[in-house]
Order: sequence, then structure tokens, then C-alpha cells
Amino acid sequence: MAVNYHNIITIEPGKRGGKPCIRGMRITVYDVISYLAAGMTYQEILDDFPYLTQEDILACIRYSQFF
Repeated sequence: MAVNYHNIITIEPGKRGGKPCIRGMRITVYDVISYLAAGMTYQEILDDFPYLTQEDILACIRYSQFF
């Protein structure tokens, strides 16, 4: 399933230093990718951040492939 990250990843100059965030929240793509790189599973991330969805995580992965 291809995820369209354009509707999920947002960049606002005054938020988190203009880093790409998820749906206007203060959690960045870098945060999610770092958790995955540290060995966290999708479910562990979703348990720690219940406002995130699996689609958000997939959008972060997709976005990171291009930037």
C-alpha cells in the first residue's frame, strides 16, 4: 500500500524549528524514524503515542526515503 505522505507530513516554520512533523503535531519525522532505528516496533510507538496511527508511521518512512 502506497502512503501519500503529502497529507500527513507538515512543515511549519515556528514549530520544532521548521522540521517536518506529523499532522501539525510536535512529533517529527525524525523522532519516529529514530524510534524505529532504535528497535521499537510500530506497536510500541503506537502504544507510547496513542494519537499516532500506523499510516503516520508509514508516511514518515516514505517521507524519509525522499529526503
